[in-house]
Amino acid sequence: MTHSLRIGGASGFWGDAPHATQQLLRAPKIDFLVYDYLAEITMSIMARARLKDPQKGYAVDFVSDVMANNLTQIAEQGVKVLSNAGGVNPVACAVALRRKSAELGLNVKVAVVEGDDLLPRVAEFVDRTEMFSGAPMPPTEKIASVNAYVGAGPILAALHARADIVITGRCVDSALTLAACMYHFGWRQENHDLLAAGSLAGHLLECGAQATGGNFTDWEVAGDIAQIGYPIVEVSADGGLVLTKPKGTAGCVTPASVCEQMLYEIGDPQSYFLPDVICDFSDVRIEQSEPDHVTVSGAKGRAPTGQLKVSATWADGYRAGMTILINGREARQKAKTFAQAGLDRARAVLHRIGAPDYREVSFETFGGRPGDGDYEEISLKAAVKHDDPRAVGVFLREMTGCALAAPPGLHIFTGGGRPKPSPVVALFSFLVPNDTLTYCVTMDGDDIAYNQPKTFLQDPEPVPAKAPEITDEKVTEWITCPLEDLAWARSGDKGDAANIGVIARHATFLPYIWAALTEATLADVFSDHLSGRVERFYLPGTHSMNILLHNALGGGGVASLRNDAQGKSYAQILLATPIRIPAELSSYTERGEH
Repeated sequence: MTHSLRIGGASGFWGDAPHATQQLLRAPKIDFLVYDYLAEITMSIMARARLKDPQKGYAVDFVSDVMANNLTQIAEQGVKVLSNAGGVNPVACAVALRRKSAELGLNVKVAVVEGDDLLPRVAEFVDRTEMFSGAPMPPTEKIASVNAYVGAGPILAALHARADIVITGRCVDSALTLAACMYHFGWRQENHDLLAAGSLAGHLLECGAQATGGNFTDWEVAGDIAQIGYPIVEVSADGGLVLTKPKGTAGCVTPASVCEQMLYEIGDPQSYFLPDVICDFSDVRIEQSEPDHVTVSGAKGRAPTGQLKVSATWADGYRAGMTILINGREARQKAKTFAQAGLDRARAVLHRIGAPDYREVSFETFGGRPGDGDYEEISLKAAVKHDDPRAVGVFLREMTGCALAAPPGLHIFTGGGRPKPSPVVALFSFLVPNDTLTYCVTMDGDDIAYNQPKTFLQDPEPVPAKAPEITDEKVTEWITCPLEDLAWARSGDKGDAANIGVIARHATFLPYIWAALTEATLADVFSDHLSGRVERFYLPGTHSMNILLHNALGGGGVASLRNDAQGKSYAQILLATPIRIPAELSSYTERGEH
């Protein structure tokens, strides 16, 4: 087909707003709805659910809520649905969905993609090392899930078999959208630039409202976020994209909001590795075509590596913590004194019974002086990690027991009782060749033929763009302003690495931003968090830069004791950094689109 394809992004995570589907169905001419539910921690939660009940292990509310309330309208409008809601049990998800379809008097064709789940074969991978840290494979008895990131191929096969809904397990988030594009336009595996464009379309949709004003630096312009619109991408046969949202909804679609999402968690923008293609977003152009419509072009692609990323989750001990509030004079010191007293008491108990010390301890304080007040209000998070849940319980008990001996001003919102130890779910990532997986694609019980695509010869890696330079040596007057006056920024995580995308509000700002945000400066700004190296990448197409802070999240995810284990706050920290620019550029520093 040559006419444009309209795809709505109806879910960015397990727990996203269920009303997004109804909102998108009211928009005209939607061809596909894509739903992304999975993250590494989600897979481990689903794996535990499947252990308790063989019929669980998928996003139950996808069927019981989202599809139950919208499937009739979806069928009437002829909209196809693609989702990784299957988690670690896509077959059970499909069975429940067919049952719901029958209850509604429908005959929806549901296809299932299996093959990503490698847990039954975990013994084959005991010699693998972690792809980022080099650590050895954890003991197999501690591993809860092992799932490869599947590409668009088997989803495409299901669509060619005329499936109305395709349910997968762990697939690449953007592969859902890419499969829709390949099906609609007939794009082939060797059309690498087109596959990169389709993958970028999926990347812009995969986090829901983050492309339409959610988590946006200039959040005020998004309006009433209770009414925020979910993203729609219109794809053309040549790979051109237009991103928008339903009319009458809040939020904003601007080059800045869309570029923030493009940079979100991509690492090296010239080598964003996916099963179907290696994407290069460095020369992408993002332009406002009309209000709440942004055109995106210029994605490039090259042959994939022939390797698939596999994420295993495993039980790495136990953790727990508690948050207390304290105010008054020297509140920060009072909070630390209280937490240290609880820890000292707990350690004394462990010493008496001959138990080992805590593997990790984390005290973090947040807050300051409210308004014009002369006193502080502080929030303290205190947490520990140990191999034995009883030792974690000792810490919680002793912290509580210190309450009446604490400095004054301590107060806690109660009602749920004392926190309880919870398992630490750690992530272990490694690579396997494509042909390691054995795919099973079925529709309503019938097999669908699927042949793995051939492996292409590797294309040469692109030459990194020359870093922006300050060329005007005749500046006589300089001013200093916070980075937020000069740029937008968004941050997220890649395992234990924090990813911060920074977009200059005006192209002339970027050389000064680049010169100021050196590896050394970034290491200093994040010295309380960072224990690895810093990388910077330049994207000339969007006058932006991407920053990777390695080993900056305390292990990341549930393995971390950090209050912010996913780096969501890092962009806000960086935006306060002072940047020196020529005084003559001050007229450009008014925030907004330029």
